Parts: sequence; C-alpha cells; structure tokens
Amino acid sequence: MKAAILQAPGGFDNITIQDLPDPGQPGPGEIRVKLHASSLNFHDLLVAKGAIPTADGRILMSDGAGVVEAVGAGVTEFQLGDHVVSCFFPHWQDGPAFPAVGNFAHTPGDGIDGFATEHAVRPATAFTRAPRGWSHEEAATITTAGLTAWRALVGDGQTKPGDKVLVMGTGGVSIAALQIAKMAGAEIVATSSSDEKLERLRALGADHLINYKRVPDWGTRVQELTGGGVDHVVEIGGPGTLAQSIAAVRVGGHISLIGVLTGLEGHVPTAVLMSKQARLQGLIVGSRRQQQDYVVALEQSGIRPVLDRAFPLAELAAAFRHQESGTHFGKVTLVP
Repeated sequence: MKAAILQAPGGFDNITIQDLPDPGQPGPGEIRVKLHASSLNFHDLLVAKGAIPTADGRILMSDGAGVVEAVGAGVTEFQLGDHVVSCFFPHWQDGPAFPAVGNFAHTPGDGIDGFATEHAVRPATAFTRAPRGWSHEEAATITTAGLTAWRALVGDGQTKPGDKVLVMGTGGVSIAALQIAKMAGAEIVATSSSDEKLERLRALGADHLINYKRVPDWGTRVQELTGGGVDHVVEIGGPGTLAQSIAAVRVGGHISLIGVLTGLEGHVPTAVLMSKQARLQGLIVGSRRQQQDYVVALEQSGIRPVLDRAFPLAELAAAFRHQESGTHFGKVTLVP
C-alpha cells in the first residue's frame, strides 16, 4: 500500500512515497475505506513544512474521501459501497468544542496518520456519508475547508436571509463561505488582490468586489458599500487583516477568526472592537454532527465545490508548492 510519508523535521523535500503494510480488515465498530481523494488545506501545508511538528513518518493529509470496502462487527451506519468522507476531529462527535477539542492530537495527518494513502481502517464514527452524486474529489473538500465555513456562518454565525457577509480571497474556505452565504440569502462582499479572480467571485454570486491592493483601507470601503458594515466576517488572514475586518463589521456583528495566513500574532485594535461591540470568535473546523448537517444542506442546495487542480499522490510536494504559490482558485486536490 502506497502512502505519502513526512520525515522529520519536515519540509517538502522530506515527503516520500513509501510502501506500507496493508491495514487489514476492520475490527468491531470500524470500517475499511478505499481512499480516492484528499484536498490540501493550510493546516496540511504547515504540517508538511514542519511548522506544526508531528511524528517522524507520519502519513499526511487531514481530508479523505472514498468507498467503504469492509465493515466491522456492530457497524450499522455504513454498508459496502457507501461513499464516505473523513472528519477532522473524529473524537468530536457533537456538542460544544470545549472540552472535546483543545489540540490536534486526534487529527488525521497531524496527531494521527492521515489519508495520503490507498486504504484506511478507522472507527466508523471517524467518517460521515458523502453528498449523493458528488465525485470523491468534491467530497474531499468537505472535511476541513467546507465545514469550517459552515460552522462560521451557520453553526456559530446563524446567517439568515438579508445578512451581509465579508469573505476574503479565493481559497477553499472563502469560496465555500461565499457559496454558503449565497445559499442563506446573504449579500456578499468579496476581496482579492486579483481583478481576474474577483470577476470569478462575481460569477459565483459576490455582490460587491474590492481589490485590497488598490484599496488598502478596505474596511472603510466595506462600510460604504453596505451602509454600515457587514453582519459576518470570515477572517482568514489573522493579524495582518484583523484591523480591517474590525473596521468592516457592523456594530454588534460577528467575526469568525478561522485563519492565520499573515502570521500567528500581532496588533488588535481592542478599543475599536469594543466600540463595535462585535463578537470575535476563534474556531477550528467543526464536529461530526455539524458535518452531517452540512452534507444534508449541500444535497438540498445543489451547490458544488470549486476545484482548482488535481495532483497524483507521487506529486504531493508539487501540490503543496502550487498551494503555497497562492495562484490557485478553489481547492487543490490529491488523487491517491
């Protein structure tokens, strides 16, 4: 069985393809899955680069989509041939994140082996059904990026028709957030440094477009476009963009801090945040129950994820380099 392995201390040159023993048949409560796709996330990138230390010889990738090929005793939720998708926090089944989630100790591709491989045997509760009719590549986008956007806007943000939502950039989470916001009947402001990408966001349903390179004070521009600010911000940048996000949110609005693309710490304009009486909430992905709800919503809405480019397992390092370049639009996927 082939798998993409990360050797310590990390780095793209330390990703190797190795032949590993087959995981065998599932035990009680487990399923065996033939993996057909994964998708790349910023978290996977940090692990691969060694910025998030993990065990030497770790199988990479948090997202996994495939087909059930064996079912252990006591499993009734899945049958042979079912299409499934993995959970980012397999031990977080339902309810609030605390105290279930405080680290990545149980996250595939980080604390435990991931899905850059051909087969996996895991507890049945580590997967949900994939949306009916979706390809494996499409389904693989749900685990991390899609569910993060769903939790930010629906689980925590409770977005409703007529709300105003700000999304940033053209990565997987931001595009999923745009689609979810549109599905909820929201008015959407989208930012990017590329006019070409902005036009693609318009085609996906964005109502207002801002090139943040040409409009550095884009938080004020958001206020002008929306008549007082947005109800929800899906904040992916972290310290380099948070001040503008606080400027963009309305009084009493909600900022979901889901990314740190510009760094791990920095200045926060606390006085402005207080005067806005806005809620700033950090979050990482979601529970299995939220993923199941998201799958139902996807099936009913008919929206499909935006895929950028697929790479074979043997070219995972090249896939990460493509992701890091920032030239992609939507999700970069891996096909084991």
